[in-house]
Amino acid sequence: QVQLVESGGGLVQAGGSLRLSCAGSGRTFSYYAMGWFRQAPVKDRQFVARMMWSGSSIYYADSVKGRFTISRDNAKNTVYLQMNSLKPEDTAVYYCAATRRGGDRYRDPGEYDYWGQGTQVTVSS
Repeated sequence: QVQLVESGGGLVQAGGSLRLSCAGSGRTFSYYAMGWFRQAPVKDRQFVARMMWSGSSIYYADSVKGRFTISRDNAKNTVYLQMNSLKPEDTAVYYCAATRRGGDRYRDPGEYDYWGQGTQVTVSS
């Protein structure tokens, strides 16, 4: 059974950094697109970043471009989200997701089939 498990969230001050991890299990992700989303209270789930498992076709939300980096470690079946220069508005529950679908709707959470449980990121002012 496919599982995605996030870790690495926590409380940091504005300007600080965190590295989130998403460990995948249950199958190979060689042909998958991997995404990061976040959701703040009373807000919709928001696209953050996406990449093919191969490392190609990387896209970022404008709000995080230049600050966040998505990457993966094939040996560990793990996707990372390095978050630098964190801002209070980055506060949210962060989710990783996976899909076998291709196309131009990668910003839509509905396009993803598998989700982790989420990890809380809180950035203080």
